[in-house]
Amino acid sequence: MLTEDVRLATSDGELSAYLATTGQAGGSRPGVIVLHELFGLNDDIRRIARRFAEHDYVALAPDLYSAGAGPRLLCIRRTMAALRSGTGRAFDDIEAARQWLAARPEVDASRLAVAGFCMGGGFAILYAARGPIGAVADFYGAVPKEREAIEGICPVVGGYGGQDRVFSGHAERLRGHLKELGVEHEVTIYPDAGHSFMNQYGRLQSLLVRFSPMTAAHHEPSAEAAWTSMLGFFDRHLGR
Repeated sequence: MLTEDVRLATSDGELSAYLATTGQAGGSRPGVIVLHELFGLNDDIRRIARRFAEHDYVALAPDLYSAGAGPRLLCIRRTMAALRSGTGRAFDDIEAARQWLAARPEVDASRLAVAGFCMGGGFAILYAARGPIGAVADFYGAVPKEREAIEGICPVVGGYGGQDRVFSGHAERLRGHLKELGVEHEVTIYPDAGHSFMNQYGRLQSLLVRFSPMTAAHHEPSAEAAWTSMLGFFDRHLGR
């Protein structure tokens, strides 16, 4: 496996990202954009990107806090504002990441997916309604109340924790939107899991999420079931 920290040109500076690939020569592989949660591009998101690479995807995880000037807290606030409004620099950065990934010689630009976690899940479904994406994964992301916000979205796979006291209702909202739109989907509620059940945080982050109202913690059985569901869904819709 090959991994690399890369810099991507955007319309407003440079964007940091993490690339993970098998490193094998030849072939034309599907690509996946991995969108991080509130904690940013950390070791856990890099781990997730590497797991996609182990499944023969070329994975690119952009740091949505890295482009533009200003302190990190300002970048976080600006990114969250973009998620709430459905417009802003973060969407431009995701599109820049897609274009960069699509231009890679080992990537089949017609077979791209996006996968997001928490904040990244919200961005994933909004972006997939406007970008040339073949499949999208949303894990415990915020779902807009208005169905129109995701009109045009590609097939969706997703997962929410049944013990998540904040976001569990978003699973039914997403199912309802997708059913009304006639979009193929597999959105699962994992009854024994809370929020962030697919993430593996460090000590400080674990302390922060432990006392959140979302009942957030890694849950291995649910995480593995979700990985199986997501990879199978992506493989089917990206022609693997």
